[in-house]
Amino acid sequence: MCDVIIIGAGASGIVSSIFAKKSNNKVIVLERNDKSLKKLLMTGNGRCNYMNDEYNIKKYHSEDIDIVDKIISSNNIEMVKDFFDSLGVIPKIKNGYYYPYSNQAVTIKNVLEEEALNKGVEIRYNSLVEDVYKENDKFVVICNGKKLVCDNLVIATGSRAYPVTGSDGVGYKFLTNFNHAIVEVVPSLVQLTSDFKYLKNWDGVRSDVVLELFEDDKYIATESGEVQLTNYGISGICTFNLSHYVTRGINNHKYTMSINFVPFIDTLITPWMDNYSKKNSDKNIYNLLEGFLNTKLIDIILKVSNIDGNRYYNDLENDEKLVLCKNLKGLKINIIGHKSFDSAQICSGGVKLSEIDYNTFESKLVNNLYITGELLDMNGNCGGYNLTTCWISGILSGKSIGDKYDKS
Repeated sequence: MCDVIIIGAGASGIVSSIFAKKSNNKVIVLERNDKSLKKLLMTGNGRCNYMNDEYNIKKYHSEDIDIVDKIISSNNIEMVKDFFDSLGVIPKIKNGYYYPYSNQAVTIKNVLEEEALNKGVEIRYNSLVEDVYKENDKFVVICNGKKLVCDNLVIATGSRAYPVTGSDGVGYKFLTNFNHAIVEVVPSLVQLTSDFKYLKNWDGVRSDVVLELFEDDKYIATESGEVQLTNYGISGICTFNLSHYVTRGINNHKYTMSINFVPFIDTLITPWMDNYSKKNSDKNIYNLLEGFLNTKLIDIILKVSNIDGNRYYNDLENDEKLVLCKNLKGLKINIIGHKSFDSAQICSGGVKLSEIDYNTFESKLVNNLYITGELLDMNGNCGGYNLTTCWISGILSGKSIGDKYDKS
Protein backbone atom coordinates (compact mmCIF):
# COMPACT_ATOMS: atom_id res chain seq x y z
CA MET A 1 0.00 0.00 0.00
CA CYS A 2 1.30 3.48 -0.88
CA ASP A 3 -0.11 6.97 -1.16
CA VAL A 4 0.60 7.85 -4.79
CA ILE A 5 1.38 5.82 -7.89
CA ILE A 6 2.33 7.54 -11.12
CA ILE A 7 2.35 5.40 -14.26
CA GLY A 8 4.99 6.75 -16.61
CA ALA A 9 8.32 8.50 -15.96
CA GLY A 10 7.98 10.87 -18.87
CA ALA A 11 7.84 14.65 -18.68
CA SER A 12 4.46 15.05 -16.99
CA GLY A 13 4.87 11.99 -14.75
CA ILE A 14 8.24 13.00 -13.31
CA VAL A 15 7.12 16.60 -12.74
CA SER A 16 3.92 15.41 -11.09
CA SER A 17 5.96 13.23 -8.73
CA ILE A 18 8.14 16.19 -7.71
CA PHE A 19 5.15 18.22 -6.55
CA ALA A 20 3.17 15.26 -5.16
CA LYS A 21 5.98 14.12 -2.84
CA LYS A 22 5.75 15.36 0.72
CA SER A 23 7.63 14.24 3.80
CA ASN A 24 4.68 12.19 5.02
CA ASN A 25 3.67 10.33 1.87
CA LYS A 26 5.07 7.63 -0.39
CA VAL A 27 5.23 8.34 -4.12
CA ILE A 28 6.14 5.59 -6.60
CA VAL A 29 6.69 6.14 -10.31
CA LEU A 30 6.36 3.04 -12.50
CA GLU A 31 8.34 3.17 -15.76
CA ARG A 32 8.33 0.38 -18.32
CA ASN A 33 11.71 1.43 -19.78
CA ASP A 34 15.09 1.07 -18.09
CA LYS A 35 15.42 4.85 -17.78
CA SER A 36 13.17 7.87 -17.38
CA LEU A 37 12.34 10.67 -19.84
CA LYS A 38 13.36 8.61 -22.87
CA LYS A 39 11.21 10.59 -25.30
CA LEU A 40 12.38 13.92 -23.88
CA LEU A 41 15.93 13.08 -24.94
CA MET A 42 14.77 12.98 -28.56
CA THR A 43 13.04 16.35 -28.63
CA GLY A 44 14.52 19.29 -30.49
CA ASN A 45 16.96 16.96 -32.25
CA GLY A 46 18.46 16.12 -28.88
CA ARG A 47 18.53 19.73 -27.68
CA CYS A 48 15.07 19.78 -26.01
CA ASN A 49 12.92 22.73 -27.07
CA TYR A 50 11.06 22.87 -23.78
CA MET A 51 9.10 26.16 -23.98
CA ASN A 52 8.25 29.09 -26.22
CA ASP A 53 7.82 32.85 -26.00
CA GLU A 54 4.38 32.83 -27.60
CA TYR A 55 1.27 31.07 -26.31
CA ASN A 56 -2.22 31.30 -27.79
CA ILE A 57 -4.91 28.88 -28.82
CA LYS A 58 -3.89 29.21 -32.48
CA LYS A 59 -0.89 27.05 -31.58
CA TYR A 60 -3.11 24.24 -30.28
CA HIS A 61 -5.84 21.86 -31.46
CA SER A 62 -8.59 20.25 -29.39
CA GLU A 63 -12.31 19.52 -29.42
CA ASP A 64 -12.42 21.66 -26.27
CA ILE A 65 -10.31 24.59 -27.44
CA ASP A 66 -11.97 26.94 -24.93
CA ILE A 67 -10.48 24.83 -22.12
CA VAL A 68 -7.05 24.90 -23.79
CA ASP A 69 -7.18 28.70 -23.49
CA LYS A 70 -7.60 28.32 -19.72
CA ILE A 71 -4.78 25.77 -19.44
CA ILE A 72 -2.20 27.92 -21.23
CA SER A 73 -3.02 30.96 -19.12
CA SER A 74 -0.32 33.53 -18.42
CA ASN A 75 -0.26 32.44 -14.76
CA ASN A 76 0.42 28.83 -15.73
CA ILE A 77 3.15 29.83 -18.17
CA GLU A 78 4.86 31.93 -15.47
CA MET A 79 4.49 28.99 -13.08
CA VAL A 80 6.41 26.78 -15.53
CA LYS A 81 9.13 29.40 -16.02
CA ASP A 82 9.51 29.77 -12.25
CA PHE A 83 9.79 26.00 -11.91
CA PHE A 84 12.67 25.76 -14.36
CA ASP A 85 14.31 28.79 -12.79
CA SER A 86 14.15 27.02 -9.43
CA LEU A 87 15.94 24.03 -10.98
CA GLY A 88 18.75 26.26 -12.18
CA VAL A 89 18.02 25.77 -15.90
CA ILE A 90 19.43 28.68 -17.92
CA PRO A 91 17.50 29.04 -21.20
CA LYS A 92 18.93 29.75 -24.61
CA ILE A 93 16.17 31.47 -26.55
CA LYS A 94 16.29 31.29 -30.35
CA ASN A 95 13.42 32.68 -32.42
CA GLY A 96 11.21 32.34 -29.34
CA TYR A 97 12.18 28.68 -28.78
CA TYR A 98 13.58 27.82 -25.34
CA TYR A 99 16.47 25.35 -25.13
CA PRO A 100 18.74 24.60 -22.17
CA TYR A 101 21.87 26.73 -22.55
CA SER A 102 23.89 23.53 -22.77
CA ASN A 103 21.99 22.65 -25.97
CA GLN A 104 21.54 19.16 -24.53
CA ALA A 105 18.23 17.51 -23.69
CA VAL A 106 20.06 15.48 -21.07
CA THR A 107 20.35 18.68 -19.02
CA ILE A 108 16.57 18.82 -18.58
CA LYS A 109 16.39 15.07 -17.98
CA ASN A 110 19.05 15.18 -15.27
CA VAL A 111 17.66 18.15 -13.32
CA LEU A 112 14.15 16.69 -13.29
CA GLU A 113 15.27 13.22 -12.32
CA GLU A 114 17.61 14.54 -9.61
CA GLU A 115 14.87 16.76 -8.18
CA ALA A 116 12.47 13.83 -7.96
CA LEU A 117 15.04 11.54 -6.33
CA ASN A 118 16.21 14.24 -3.91
CA LYS A 119 12.62 14.73 -2.79
CA GLY A 120 12.34 11.02 -2.03
CA VAL A 121 10.35 9.82 -5.03
CA GLU A 122 10.86 6.13 -5.78
CA ILE A 123 11.25 5.39 -9.50
CA ARG A 124 10.87 1.73 -10.44
CA TYR A 125 12.22 0.90 -13.88
CA ASN A 126 11.32 -2.09 -16.09
CA SER A 127 7.87 -1.95 -14.52
CA LEU A 128 5.19 -3.00 -17.00
CA VAL A 129 1.70 -2.05 -15.90
CA GLU A 130 -0.82 -4.59 -17.20
CA ASP A 131 -4.08 -3.37 -15.67
CA VAL A 132 -5.59 -0.67 -13.49
CA TYR A 133 -8.92 -0.62 -11.67
CA LYS A 134 -10.59 0.65 -8.52
CA GLU A 135 -11.51 -1.56 -5.57
CA ASN A 136 -13.00 -0.39 -2.27
CA ASP A 137 -12.08 3.27 -2.94
CA LYS A 138 -8.46 2.29 -3.63
CA PHE A 139 -6.68 2.03 -6.96
CA VAL A 140 -5.25 -1.35 -7.87
CA VAL A 141 -2.32 -1.43 -10.28
CA ILE A 142 -1.17 -4.77 -11.67
CA CYS A 143 2.53 -4.37 -12.44
CA ASN A 144 4.85 -7.19 -13.51
CA GLY A 145 2.19 -9.61 -12.32
CA LYS A 146 2.04 -8.10 -8.82
CA LYS A 147 -0.73 -6.11 -7.17
CA LEU A 148 -0.01 -2.57 -5.95
CA VAL A 149 -2.59 -0.46 -4.10
CA CYS A 150 -2.70 3.33 -3.72
CA ASP A 151 -4.94 6.24 -2.76
CA ASN A 152 -4.03 8.56 -5.64
CA LEU A 153 -3.23 7.52 -9.19
CA VAL A 154 -1.66 9.57 -11.97
CA ILE A 155 -1.80 8.10 -15.48
CA ALA A 156 1.01 9.70 -17.49
CA THR A 157 1.79 6.99 -20.01
CA GLY A 158 2.06 9.21 -23.08
CA SER A 159 0.27 8.83 -26.39
CA ARG A 160 0.85 6.40 -29.29
CA ALA A 161 3.56 8.53 -30.91
CA TYR A 162 7.13 7.17 -31.04
CA PRO A 163 6.18 3.70 -29.71
CA VAL A 164 9.88 2.79 -29.58
CA THR A 165 10.03 4.99 -26.48
CA GLY A 166 7.37 2.87 -24.79
CA SER A 167 4.36 5.00 -25.74
CA ASP A 168 2.03 2.38 -27.17
CA GLY A 169 -1.29 3.95 -26.14
CA VAL A 170 -1.96 1.64 -23.20
CA GLY A 171 -3.02 4.65 -21.13
CA TYR A 172 -6.12 5.09 -23.25
CA LYS A 173 -7.12 1.51 -22.43
CA PHE A 174 -6.64 2.13 -18.72
CA LEU A 175 -8.79 5.27 -18.89
CA THR A 176 -11.64 3.54 -20.69
CA ASN A 177 -11.73 1.24 -17.64
CA PHE A 178 -12.84 4.39 -15.79
CA ASN A 179 -15.39 5.30 -18.50
CA HIS A 180 -13.44 8.23 -19.91
CA ALA A 181 -14.29 9.24 -23.48
CA ILE A 182 -11.36 9.19 -25.90
CA VAL A 183 -11.36 11.51 -28.90
CA GLU A 184 -10.04 9.45 -31.84
CA VAL A 185 -6.25 9.30 -31.63
CA VAL A 186 -4.31 9.92 -34.86
CA PRO A 187 -0.69 10.84 -35.63
CA SER A 188 0.26 14.53 -35.55
CA LEU A 189 3.41 16.56 -36.22
CA VAL A 190 4.07 14.00 -38.90
CA GLN A 191 5.26 13.79 -42.52
CA LEU A 192 2.69 14.01 -45.32
CA THR A 193 2.61 11.79 -48.39
CA SER A 194 1.80 12.76 -51.98
CA ASP A 195 1.32 11.27 -55.44
CA PHE A 196 3.19 14.15 -57.11
CA LYS A 197 4.90 12.93 -60.28
CA TYR A 198 8.37 14.28 -59.45
CA LEU A 199 8.91 13.14 -55.86
CA LYS A 200 12.06 11.17 -56.72
CA ASN A 201 13.42 14.19 -58.58
CA TRP A 202 13.22 16.55 -55.62
CA ASP A 203 14.20 14.04 -52.92
CA GLY A 204 16.67 15.57 -50.46
CA VAL A 205 15.98 19.22 -51.25
CA ARG A 206 15.42 21.66 -48.38
CA SER A 207 13.85 24.98 -49.21
CA ASP A 208 12.42 28.00 -47.37
CA VAL A 209 8.80 28.18 -48.44
CA VAL A 210 5.27 29.20 -47.57
CA LEU A 211 2.82 26.28 -47.47
CA GLU A 212 -0.91 26.73 -47.92
CA LEU A 213 -3.22 23.80 -47.19
CA PHE A 214 -6.54 23.37 -48.99
CA GLU A 215 -9.33 21.01 -47.94
CA ASP A 216 -11.74 20.17 -50.78
CA ASP A 217 -10.27 23.21 -52.59
CA LYS A 218 -11.08 25.47 -49.64
CA TYR A 219 -8.19 27.30 -47.95
CA ILE A 220 -7.49 26.00 -44.44
CA ALA A 221 -4.17 27.29 -43.05
CA THR A 222 -0.70 28.65 -43.82
CA GLU A 223 2.74 27.86 -42.42
CA SER A 224 6.14 29.20 -43.39
CA GLY A 225 9.63 27.84 -42.86
CA GLU A 226 11.91 25.15 -44.20
CA VAL A 227 10.27 22.26 -46.03
CA GLN A 228 12.06 18.98 -46.61
CA LEU A 229 11.15 17.44 -49.95
CA THR A 230 11.23 13.65 -49.93
CA ASN A 231 10.59 10.67 -52.16
CA TYR A 232 7.22 10.15 -50.43
CA GLY A 233 6.06 13.78 -50.06
CA ILE A 234 7.00 16.58 -47.69
CA SER A 235 8.43 16.95 -44.19
CA GLY A 236 9.82 19.68 -41.92
CA ILE A 237 8.37 21.87 -39.19
CA CYS A 238 5.97 23.82 -41.41
CA THR A 239 4.63 20.52 -42.77
CA PHE A 240 4.26 19.10 -39.26
CA ASN A 241 2.26 22.12 -38.11
CA LEU A 242 -0.29 21.53 -40.88
CA SER A 243 -0.42 17.74 -40.52
CA HIS A 244 -3.13 17.83 -37.81
CA TYR A 245 -5.75 18.83 -40.37
CA VAL A 246 -4.77 16.05 -42.76
CA THR A 247 -4.51 13.23 -40.23
CA ARG A 248 -7.93 14.06 -38.79
CA GLY A 249 -9.67 14.51 -42.13
CA ILE A 250 -7.92 12.42 -44.77
CA ASN A 251 -10.61 9.73 -44.79
CA ASN A 252 -13.35 12.22 -45.63
CA HIS A 253 -11.69 15.06 -47.54
CA LYS A 254 -9.33 15.82 -50.39
CA TYR A 255 -6.19 17.81 -49.50
CA THR A 256 -3.95 19.93 -51.70
CA MET A 257 -0.77 21.74 -50.69
CA SER A 258 0.36 24.91 -52.43
CA ILE A 259 4.13 25.47 -52.15
CA ASN A 260 5.50 28.99 -52.59
CA PHE A 261 9.18 28.58 -53.48
CA VAL A 262 9.79 32.35 -53.68
CA PRO A 263 8.50 33.73 -50.35
CA PHE A 264 11.04 36.55 -50.58
CA ILE A 265 8.96 38.06 -53.39
CA ASP A 266 6.41 40.05 -51.43
CA THR A 267 4.91 41.77 -54.48
CA LEU A 268 3.10 40.40 -57.53
CA ILE A 269 5.46 37.84 -59.02
CA THR A 270 4.80 38.55 -62.71
CA PRO A 271 6.08 42.15 -62.69
CA TRP A 272 8.92 41.06 -60.38
CA MET A 273 9.98 38.41 -62.91
CA ASP A 274 9.64 40.89 -65.76
CA ASN A 275 12.00 43.27 -64.00
CA TYR A 276 14.39 40.49 -62.92
CA SER A 277 14.65 39.15 -66.47
CA LYS A 278 15.37 42.62 -67.87
CA LYS A 279 18.31 42.96 -65.47
CA ASN A 280 19.57 39.54 -66.61
CA SER A 281 18.56 39.63 -70.27
CA ASP A 282 21.62 37.63 -71.34
CA LYS A 283 20.49 34.57 -69.35
CA ASN A 284 18.14 31.85 -70.53
CA ILE A 285 15.28 30.80 -68.25
CA TYR A 286 17.25 27.99 -66.59
CA ASN A 287 20.18 30.29 -65.79
CA LEU A 288 17.73 32.97 -64.66
CA LEU A 289 16.11 30.66 -62.13
CA GLU A 290 19.53 29.54 -60.86
CA GLY A 291 19.76 32.91 -59.14
CA PHE A 292 17.30 31.85 -56.47
CA LEU A 293 16.16 28.24 -56.94
CA ASN A 294 17.68 24.81 -56.24
CA THR A 295 18.66 23.15 -59.52
CA LYS A 296 16.47 20.11 -58.81
CA LEU A 297 13.52 22.43 -58.35
CA ILE A 298 14.34 24.33 -61.54
CA ASP A 299 14.05 21.10 -63.53
CA ILE A 300 10.71 20.27 -61.90
CA ILE A 301 9.20 23.75 -62.25
CA LEU A 302 10.13 23.83 -65.92
CA LYS A 303 8.72 20.35 -66.55
CA VAL A 304 5.46 21.12 -64.75
CA SER A 305 5.22 24.42 -66.66
CA ASN A 306 6.09 22.70 -69.97
CA ILE A 307 8.79 25.25 -70.72
CA ASP A 308 12.21 24.64 -72.29
CA GLY A 309 14.91 26.03 -70.01
CA ASN A 310 17.03 27.09 -73.00
CA ARG A 311 14.47 29.70 -74.02
CA TYR A 312 14.58 33.29 -72.84
CA TYR A 313 11.99 34.73 -70.52
CA ASN A 314 11.17 37.69 -72.76
CA ASP A 315 10.45 35.29 -75.62
CA LEU A 316 7.72 33.49 -73.69
CA GLU A 317 4.07 34.03 -74.48
CA ASN A 318 2.10 35.80 -71.74
CA ASP A 319 0.23 32.63 -70.80
CA GLU A 320 3.56 30.76 -70.49
CA LYS A 321 4.89 33.46 -68.17
CA LEU A 322 1.75 33.20 -66.07
CA VAL A 323 2.08 29.40 -65.77
CA LEU A 324 5.76 29.65 -64.79
CA CYS A 325 5.08 32.35 -62.21
CA LYS A 326 2.10 30.43 -60.84
CA ASN A 327 4.20 27.32 -60.25
CA LEU A 328 7.00 29.30 -58.64
CA LYS A 329 4.59 31.05 -56.30
CA GLY A 330 2.21 28.16 -55.69
CA LEU A 331 3.10 24.72 -57.01
CA LYS A 332 0.16 22.49 -56.09
CA ILE A 333 0.56 18.87 -55.06
CA ASN A 334 -2.04 16.38 -53.87
CA ILE A 335 -1.70 15.15 -50.28
CA ILE A 336 -2.88 11.56 -50.14
CA GLY A 337 -1.90 10.51 -46.63
CA HIS A 338 0.58 10.70 -43.80
CA LYS A 339 3.24 8.67 -42.03
CA SER A 340 2.33 6.41 -39.10
CA PHE A 341 2.57 6.71 -35.30
CA ASP A 342 6.14 5.40 -35.62
CA SER A 343 7.15 8.68 -37.27
CA ALA A 344 4.81 11.09 -35.47
CA GLN A 345 6.20 13.39 -32.79
CA ILE A 346 2.86 13.52 -30.98
CA CYS A 347 -0.76 12.46 -31.37
CA SER A 348 -3.97 14.36 -31.96
CA GLY A 349 -6.93 13.33 -29.82
CA GLY A 350 -7.11 11.74 -26.40
CA VAL A 351 -9.06 12.18 -23.18
CA LYS A 352 -11.69 14.90 -23.50
CA LEU A 353 -10.64 18.00 -21.59
CA SER A 354 -14.23 18.52 -20.45
CA GLU A 355 -13.84 15.37 -18.34
CA ILE A 356 -10.93 16.72 -16.28
CA ASP A 357 -10.60 19.64 -13.89
CA TYR A 358 -8.14 21.89 -15.72
CA ASN A 359 -7.02 23.45 -12.41
CA THR A 360 -5.82 20.12 -11.03
CA PHE A 361 -6.02 17.62 -13.92
CA GLU A 362 -8.09 15.37 -11.68
CA SER A 363 -10.74 13.30 -13.39
CA LYS A 364 -14.28 14.57 -13.02
CA LEU A 365 -15.48 10.97 -13.23
CA VAL A 366 -13.22 9.31 -10.67
CA ASN A 367 -11.95 10.96 -7.49
CA ASN A 368 -8.17 10.92 -6.94
CA LEU A 369 -7.49 9.88 -10.55
CA TYR A 370 -5.26 12.30 -12.48
CA ILE A 371 -4.55 12.40 -16.21
CA THR A 372 -1.59 14.31 -17.62
CA GLY A 373 0.51 15.06 -20.67
CA GLU A 374 -0.04 13.64 -24.12
CA LEU A 375 -2.99 11.49 -23.05
CA LEU A 376 -5.13 14.62 -23.19
CA ASP A 377 -6.98 15.89 -26.26
CA MET A 378 -4.67 18.89 -26.57
CA ASN A 379 -1.94 18.86 -29.19
CA GLY A 380 0.21 21.80 -30.21
CA ASN A 381 2.51 22.93 -32.99
CA CYS A 382 6.26 22.43 -33.00
CA GLY A 383 8.05 24.80 -30.68
CA GLY A 384 7.81 23.48 -27.14
CA TYR A 385 4.02 23.75 -26.96
CA ASN A 386 3.40 20.07 -26.27
CA LEU A 387 6.04 19.86 -23.57
CA THR A 388 4.43 22.92 -21.98
CA THR A 389 1.21 20.91 -21.67
CA CYS A 390 3.23 18.23 -19.88
CA TRP A 391 4.83 20.74 -17.51
CA ILE A 392 1.53 22.44 -16.64
CA SER A 393 -0.42 19.21 -16.14
CA GLY A 394 2.45 17.69 -14.17
CA ILE A 395 2.82 20.65 -11.82
CA LEU A 396 -0.90 21.16 -11.21
CA SER A 397 -1.68 17.47 -10.69
CA GLY A 398 1.29 17.09 -8.36
CA LYS A 399 0.32 20.17 -6.37
CA SER A 400 -3.24 18.93 -6.00
CA ILE A 401 -2.02 15.62 -4.60
CA GLY A 402 0.67 17.19 -2.44
CA ASP A 403 -1.83 19.61 -0.89
CA LYS A 404 -3.77 16.65 0.50
CA TYR A 405 -0.75 15.63 2.55
CA ASP A 406 0.20 19.15 3.56
CA LYS A 407 -3.20 19.43 5.20
CA SER A 408 -3.08 16.01 6.87
